[in-house]
Amino acid sequence: MLSGPPRDSVGLWAPGWAGAPRRTNRRDRPRGKSSGSDCRRSPPLRSSGARALARHAGRLLAGQWYPVSGRPAQRRATMRLGSGAFAACCVAIEVIGVAIFIRGFFPAPVRSSASSEHGAETPAPEPVAGASSNWTKLPSPLFSKVVIVLIDALRDDFVFGSKGVKYMPYTTYLVEKGASHSFVAEAKPPTVTMPRIKALMTGSVPGFVDVIRNLNSPVLLEDNVLRQAKAAGKRIIFYGDETWVKLFPKHFVEYDGTTSFFVSDYTEVDNNVTRHLDKVLKRGDWDVLILHYLGLDHIGHISGPNSPLIGHKLNEMDSVLMKIHTSLLSKERESLLPSLLVLCGDHGMSETGSHGASSTEEVSTPLILISSAFERKPGDIRHPKHVQQTDLAATLAIGLGLPIPKDSVGSLLLPVIEGKPMREQLRFLHLNTLQLSKLLQENVPAYEKDPGFEQFKMAERLHGNWVKLHLEENHSDILLGLGTKVLRQYLGALKTLSLSLSTQVAHYDMYSMVVGTVVVLEVLTLFLLSTPHVLCRKAELDVPLLSPVFSLLFYLIFLVLSAIHVLVCTSSESSCYLCGLPWLAAASVMLLISALLCAILSALIRMVIDSTLLTKNAALPSSGWSEVNLLLLLGTVGHVLSLGASSFVEEEHQTWYFLVNTLCLALIQESCRSCLLGDEYEPHRHFQVEQGCVDILACSLQDSTSCSTPNPDRAGKRVSLSEAQGSCRWWTVLASPWLVLICCRLLRSLNQTGVQGAHRPDISHWLTSSDHKVELSGLAALSLVLVFLLVQRGCSLVSKVALALGLLGVFCYRAAIGVVLFPWQPYNKGISKGIIEARFVYVFVLGILFTGTKDLLKAQVIATDLKTKTVGLWEIHSGLVLLAALLLRPHNLPVLAFSLLIQTILTKFIWKPLRHDAAEITVMHYWFGQAFFFFQGNSNNIATIDVSAGFVGLDTYMEVPAMFLTVFGTYVGPVLWASHLVYFLSSEASNVSALSRACFCYALICSAPVATYIVLVTALRYHLFIWSVFSPKLLYEGMHLLITAALCAVFTATNQTRHTRA
Repeated sequence: MLSGPPRDSVGLWAPGWAGAPRRTNRRDRPRGKSSGSDCRRSPPLRSSGARALARHAGRLLAGQWYPVSGRPAQRRATMRLGSGAFAACCVAIEVIGVAIFIRGFFPAPVRSSASSEHGAETPAPEPVAGASSNWTKLPSPLFSKVVIVLIDALRDDFVFGSKGVKYMPYTTYLVEKGASHSFVAEAKPPTVTMPRIKALMTGSVPGFVDVIRNLNSPVLLEDNVLRQAKAAGKRIIFYGDETWVKLFPKHFVEYDGTTSFFVSDYTEVDNNVTRHLDKVLKRGDWDVLILHYLGLDHIGHISGPNSPLIGHKLNEMDSVLMKIHTSLLSKERESLLPSLLVLCGDHGMSETGSHGASSTEEVSTPLILISSAFERKPGDIRHPKHVQQTDLAATLAIGLGLPIPKDSVGSLLLPVIEGKPMREQLRFLHLNTLQLSKLLQENVPAYEKDPGFEQFKMAERLHGNWVKLHLEENHSDILLGLGTKVLRQYLGALKTLSLSLSTQVAHYDMYSMVVGTVVVLEVLTLFLLSTPHVLCRKAELDVPLLSPVFSLLFYLIFLVLSAIHVLVCTSSESSCYLCGLPWLAAASVMLLISALLCAILSALIRMVIDSTLLTKNAALPSSGWSEVNLLLLLGTVGHVLSLGASSFVEEEHQTWYFLVNTLCLALIQESCRSCLLGDEYEPHRHFQVEQGCVDILACSLQDSTSCSTPNPDRAGKRVSLSEAQGSCRWWTVLASPWLVLICCRLLRSLNQTGVQGAHRPDISHWLTSSDHKVELSGLAALSLVLVFLLVQRGCSLVSKVALALGLLGVFCYRAAIGVVLFPWQPYNKGISKGIIEARFVYVFVLGILFTGTKDLLKAQVIATDLKTKTVGLWEIHSGLVLLAALLLRPHNLPVLAFSLLIQTILTKFIWKPLRHDAAEITVMHYWFGQAFFFFQGNSNNIATIDVSAGFVGLDTYMEVPAMFLTVFGTYVGPVLWASHLVYFLSSEASNVSALSRACFCYALICSAPVATYIVLVTALRYHLFIWSVFSPKLLYEGMHLLITAALCAVFTATNQTRHTRA
């Protein structure tokens, strides 16, 4: 509602926080009461100076700068906003701030300043001492045709290990005895497809933000091998992953792209590539052929690297490789130059079948170069050497007679040119080293002091002397020895320059980072300053609407920020994201910062006045903190502080496991006290203390129409422990925390996660092995039955039937794709994609959600009884549970069952009997939600994201549903615990503001880690583990905040329902 705030003795409108102190004129005081006995009137400020300061500051913030004796020209409109809606708005603003920060934090890697759009530059001549060289052009190509076979998620041990010997015999023969050179190529994180393709073709190290852009790959604008090949008139053909088509839309004369994100398909996606081979290999009208096979990666996402399907797929790829190689050998008779066949992987595969992080299994990929030019002598044993994945771009460019891409940080693979004359070898190495030195000069101010640059200059001088001797036709041993020395010098310079450029600190967009940090910190400060007001009984805030528009301070701040923005954008040499925005968008950001700052200053002034009044009030009750209160506070603060250490970020699951277990022990102590001492034990609640303080403060500050003295006989009255535990046996209260503790301990053994313990054996690896499919099937069926028993108790009859059929459909879906077995079908022979079964479950999920939403809308539009609302909320919760059962892997179904079991135990035997308040219950829900995030095998590594969850029931790739399902499958724990929190607090009608207060608390404890973490990563942006540890965690925090904003919106919408008591 809109109303004008009270006016003080000098005509000053009070700033707009609920419970704001009001200074009244003497003539406005109620007659017949002395000033000392009126609890609704604030005592005077301590001094005239403080009074004047508050008066002038209030005028400045309210935008009413008029003489002391004057009157305001216009009343300021205010809106009474619930704390839940206030929290939802603040989190939405914080999401904007985090998005701006992330956009500035993930920078562009080192790049050449030369535009790739221009024509090819004239190659540098051969260095000569005292003479002119007759070699000023690029060397001739080494190969006539190049075929690149990229097998997605091909680990090095799949080729060089026991699986390669067993399933890829032809490739193994080529590696051990054939004309080939083998390497283990290291891929830099993030190990996802799109950045890896960029690294292979450009030779540069892609930015970490490419892990997000991997979902929708933009056109590649950097200089790359394919662009150089097209400019040279070479014809390129591509079949496979459509990511290539998005990156290189105008480079292929013929192509056929396949969807890379539909992970349920691992057969047709490769058949669509292989079906073109016979036709294209018979033709000779192409120079470069690229094949990208996705089936191996999809099998890994579905069933992991130990699946029997891996062997079949490797054998299929070996047959494809043999077909291509034999065809190239037959065609070489018609060509003057040999052909080159490249077998490589874009990234590896973790032990869980995923990728994206920096484990050895994910970054180690095979790189095999096969050509008749690499003939080996008998007894020549060539072991795979370790190289960088970026080295392929320079090698392909030299092999095709093309300029090396300008942004490449890779080195030429020397074995490729070892058979060439010394002069050609030195020429190739000189071109590569010169390109790296130019890139170093453009990105490092003090490049002359770089060891690699000094080595390059030395090698160039020696090279010039060697060329001079060579042109003099001196073929003595001195020439051979000098050439070998120059070769080694070039190789040393290449290694040093490549390492310097690969580890070169990227250019951060500090301006965007600072702006985003300011927005996030302003929101967090507003949260903290609002906390005392939110804890009052009504949990409402008076938010000013018109004061920022008419505030002098607001305009001053906006003008200063605008001036800073113009100054930064006009003086900055590097590009800034905010400077590239339209002026209206940039002005909106400055307006937002200015409004938040004005609100903070207003709240600070009000806090000063409130604290002055509290010191005058001697009637405040005194109480202590309970053990649970202290644990919840210290545990939350401790977790936030732990994010500054890389080890704690990597092993964050250990922090939550410790906190949840400690919470169980604290609840054990509290339950023992309550049961053994009975009514003599009254647990002290800090929340109730603050509530009493704020209620008394509100009464002393507001008039009788806005606040009244709390009535002990109303909903907030205290109930004896014997009454609260009347429906529970004492032994159930005592045993419940122990049972929760046992469940948490069992769940810890189900999935090993993190970095240190991810390789350790766990129950999930045992269950997912092919030898224990029967045990997995039994455990999955038992978990689904337990889920039904725990969920159906609060559903209507129709929803119970839908839930039972939906859970049955979940098991049928897993059986259809061959993960579990039916009792009457000991071995799955007909494996399908399970599209029909999954969609069968989706129908029941939508039906249950629709039924629950209908009840909620009924409670909102029509004043119904409380039961209608609670049943609707529980059915929505049940629909989310059914969706989670469908998306979770079968070995993770016990996580879902234990989550529901723990929720039931805590609800019936702990929260209600022990009379925990809304704030405590909210923090406990948050803790358990975070713990269950890690119980299901997640971590702060991108590799633990289960991408296959986004394609359950989809026969084609649809971006929005796939992203929603993937996010929900990843954050099942926090979402289900938050939905249970909404149901539990809404079912308790004793406190109508509990849900609004819970929303505020939930938003606060989610915002604090985000705000702290962005400050920490800014300070640690040059840390050794900034990209491997801190950056993935930043993405997780950003997504978690976005989910929190959605949950807060649900909290607020749910709290708007009206009901009457039955």
